[in-house]
Amino acid sequence: MEFNTLLVDIKDKIALVTLNRPEKRNAQNAEMRNDIIECFDVLGARDDVMVIVVTGAGSAFSAGADISDRKDLSQPGAFPKHHRIVRESAYAIRECPKPIIAAINGAAMGAGFGIVMNSDIWVASEDAYVSMPEINVGLAGGVSFLNRIFGQSRARRMFYTGMKVSGHELYRLGLVEACTTKEELLPFAMEIAKEIASKSPVALRLAKEAARMTENMPLREAYRYEQGNTEFLSKTEDSKEAQRAFLEKREPVYVGR
Repeated sequence: MEFNTLLVDIKDKIALVTLNRPEKRNAQNAEMRNDIIECFDVLGARDDVMVIVVTGAGSAFSAGADISDRKDLSQPGAFPKHHRIVRESAYAIRECPKPIIAAINGAAMGAGFGIVMNSDIWVASEDAYVSMPEINVGLAGGVSFLNRIFGQSRARRMFYTGMKVSGHELYRLGLVEACTTKEELLPFAMEIAKEIASKSPVALRLAKEAARMTENMPLREAYRYEQGNTEFLSKTEDSKEAQRAFLEKREPVYVGR
């Protein structure tokens, strides 16, 4: 997989996706957003990928939207077209059927923080921070995602002021798995990815689907949905192998791995 704005490396069922516009602090232009859509759609469908780690080249994770890429949006239809690609690049990540780990190696601002918020698991370096600074450039967007992550006061303060939240503060709030040195960040994220990649492919697919699908379900319906997944999984060879391995005190060998 080759892209102008992304680097993709696949090894041992783990795909490492690096946002690669370091000269622009990995700010997202239309080309990068189109690359993100294609990349995550393809990785989501590949049998040799179980989990995805996303990070940024250079000193930033992603500085958000590339303001210099905003062409004349006064033409009829220009704004809907722009909004559509922004929206779809976010949801290509959120709806990807593979678990996604965000290794936040520096600033994750605006749409950059959007990539993080649409990922499953977060790890941050000590010099990382997240923010939604749109209000500082006369724009406003993203509070719907903030409301899912933070309490009301913090979400609205971030949205109204563009305040930065450091990696250490994210860890204090329990929002990241660790706040590491920059050198330790990617190895830590890859260790989590390695553990995830060791699981049953079919169970992992249903686990990711359940995590996303049950977000907005009433609790009773969500639990019944998960019970349906459990019933389905119990009839698979992977489930039988997992139970045999547990009883025999050995590592399971799953179908397709």
